[in-house]
This record gives sequence, structure tokens and C-alpha cells, in this order.
Amino acid sequence: MNDAALVEGVRGGHALAIAVFYERFRRRVWHVLHRLLGNDPELSDAHHEAFERALRSIGGLRDTRRLESWLIGVAVFTARSVIQRRVRRRWLLFMPPEKLPECHAVATSGESSEAVRATSAVLEQLGADERIAFVLRFVEGMELEEAAELCRVSVSTFKRRLSRAEARFVELARDSAVLCEWLEGGSRWGRNQR
Repeated sequence: MNDAALVEGVRGGHALAIAVFYERFRRRVWHVLHRLLGNDPELSDAHHEAFERALRSIGGLRDTRRLESWLIGVAVFTARSVIQRRVRRRWLLFMPPEKLPECHAVATSGESSEAVRATSAVLEQLGADERIAFVLRFVEGMELEEAAELCRVSVSTFKRRLSRAEARFVELARDSAVLCEWLEGGSRWGRNQR
């Protein structure tokens, strides 16, 4: 089923089209959300929410050739909402983070796991827009124009967000023993590169 026929079927509420839509894009949406949110306990809910939002708003999709890009944009805005909700209710958390249950992921080396945890901790301290800009550009490797389009902002606005995110990330990462060494050894954020 091509994208135009798929969009028409989803707009018409046809169960088969909706099932094909979900099956075709579920892994890609999961991947983007996981990159933006990390091993978040709300990841499954965010995945579900992204598809709910997409189904409600697919009538606004003008160019069916841009279906996947449009859906990734919906996922980005869903992740943004999750991050903003988390920040708003952070004051409700009565347990220190070290007492919360661990999320299970694929086993990796201890050094890699520690670096991922440290990176996630730094990203948690960025605002939603900055975190999304940083992840889309530096983790997903998207071009500026593509990432700006997904965020529904101009390239110049995206660049400003990215610049703030990069500066804050480097500032916070330098305070992490795990990430500081990594920064110094790299060509992008080493002290002599600034």
C-alpha cells in the first residue's frame, strides 16, 4: 500500500489501513522517542500517545509523500510534551533517583553503560526544546534543515536552540568524571576547540 492510499485509508478510519500504518512506522517512532526520552518509564505511553496524536491530526497532512517525516514530527512533539510534564511534576517526586527501580536494557560494557547514564543525566537537565535539538542533531545525526522542520521552527531558531543546548551540555558534561574525559579526547568539544 503506497503512502497516499495509506493516508486515505487512515483518514477514512479503515481498521486495516490503521493497522498497516502502525506496523509500518512503529519501530521508527519508538526509536525516535527512545533517543529523545531515554529509558523512560513513560516510553510505552509516549509511543501510544504519538500514534493517537497522529491519527487525530492526519487530516492536516497536505503532502502524503512526507508521511514519515510528518509522523516523526508528531513523535518529536509528543516527546516534548512528556519532557515538559516531567519537569512540571518533578516537585512531586519524594524518592531520590537512586532509590527508583532500574529500567532494563540490552547489556553493554560497564564503561558504555556508565557513559550512557551520565549522558542521560546531563540531557535531563536541558530544557525540552534544547534537549530535542541536541538529540536530533548529535544523536540522530539529522541535518539542520530536517531537524528544524521536524520541530516546526525556522533553521535559525533551531540553530539558536542547538547552540544553547550544546553550550549547556558541554558545561554540565565537564562536571561529570565519565564525560569529561570523553569531551577532552574528542575533536568537537575539547578545551582547545572552544
